Amino acid sequence: MTYAITGLAPSPFSDLFGLPQAELADRNAMRVEVTAHPGFPCRISLEDAAIGETVILLHHVSHDAPTPYRSAYAIYVRDVGAAADYRDSLPPVMRGRALGLRAFDAKGMLRDARLAAPGQADAAIRGLFDNPAIAYIHAHNAAHGCFVAQVDRA
Repeated sequence: MTYAITGLAPSPFSDLFGLPQAELADRNAMRVEVTAHPGFPCRISLEDAAIGETVILLHHVSHDAPTPYRSAYAIYVRDVGAAADYRDSLPPVMRGRALGLRAFDAKGMLRDARLAAPGQADAAIRGLFDNPAIAYIHAHNAAHGCFVAQVDRA
């Protein structure tokens, strides 16, 4: 069994980087200077932004399924050219954090979930995908609850 973890496509966010703060606020977003590393995980690059970098904090619908499990929360994005793509390995933002893994079927219904301490995410992902009914997994930071990335069967 193999899996893929891909960052969010940058195109839906590209216009945000040139907007003034007032217009960002109209979109429930804001420009933030990174003050700690780690601590500002970009959902496009799947890496923590460096201290001094600028990121956009915004409200994002991460699970836009027509089910009771539709989900949204705040995420950070930065101005990068392409989405990260990892195959059978974890991106940096998933390696040192405790994660909540939510496993969904093809209709977007939650079928299983696991908590994974740092170092346990790969085994937990593979264990969830042992169930053929699981179509994809959403990884969330366990403490803050924010969406990290989607994990797909590859």
